[in-house]
Formats: sequence, C-alpha cells, structure tokens
Amino acid sequence: MTTASVDRSCTTDTELLERVLAPYKAHCTYLKSAVVTPGAERVSARCEFAIPESCYIDDTGHLNSVEVNIAYNQMMYYLVAKSVREGLLAGFEDWTLDDFWRHQLPDILIARFAATFRRPVNPRSFSGEMEFLSVTRREPAGRPFLHAETSYRYWDADGGRCDGEATLAFVNIP
Repeated sequence: MTTASVDRSCTTDTELLERVLAPYKAHCTYLKSAVVTPGAERVSARCEFAIPESCYIDDTGHLNSVEVNIAYNQMMYYLVAKSVREGLLAGFEDWTLDDFWRHQLPDILIARFAATFRRPVNPRSFSGEMEFLSVTRREPAGRPFLHAETSYRYWDADGGRCDGEATLAFVNIP
C-alpha cells in the first residue's frame, strides 16, 4: 500500500506580502511572489523577483551584492511572517504576527552574510529560494535571542547563479 504525498505548500499571500514589503521604498520592492514549503524540520520559500533598475547605481547588467542582500531580506521577512502565521517554523511557536511586525526592522539582524556568484544573474527576472536550516534559542547573560542558520540561492533562465549562507539573530525577544 502506498501513501499519497501531501503538498503542504503555501502559495503567495498577497496581503501578507504587501505588508512585509511596506517598509521598503516602492522602487526597492523586488519580491513578487513566494511559495512557502514546510518540511519535517525545515521550512523554505521559492520566490520570483524583478529589479527594473538598480536603486543606487547605474545599470551593471547583472545582479550585484547589494541587490542580493535586499532580495534576501525580503524573502526572509516573508518566510518568517508566513511561518509565524501558519505555525511552520520551530522557535517561533509563541510568536504572533503582531510580534513579527514589532520585531521586523529593529530586532532581526544579519550576523553573517556570504554570497558566491557562479554566473551573472539577470536582475530583471530571476528566481530564488531560501531555507531555514536551524533555529536555536540562546540566552547569554540572561538575554534571550534566536539564532538561525539559513541558506539561499538565486538563478535565472540563462543559467545565472548565485548562492550563499546567512546567520540571523532575532534579538529582544521574550
């Protein structure tokens, strides 16, 4: 007897996406859609991006490190918000969306960010995905925070590729 697999993917919640991207200037909202997929111990998002023009430099013709970081932030914020709403991500079980909105800008820190560019990625239309590899609660000196390891990658239709890892700290949590 075989058991049918169940697709537990969550398609883009456009209202949630709009709220997640609200802190960004209109010309810096690169994330267009995201499908969140829960796993046994990990949660991931597969996303579509478009950067019509760079927000800070003349056109380089390829995705650059600043845009990689901004796209990562948007993807990560959406993945955390969607995970909080759906109860998908270990470590955030006690969070509400109000907690996420309160912590989004001041208390979610990138402690380490690394990118490796394999081939130039077209910033006008590209895909990306990220995964939370682990989330652990730490309490140095009685000040709790969540420590998260993530991985990400971007690609385009022409074989462009960039991938990397980021370590996050969620500070000032209860």
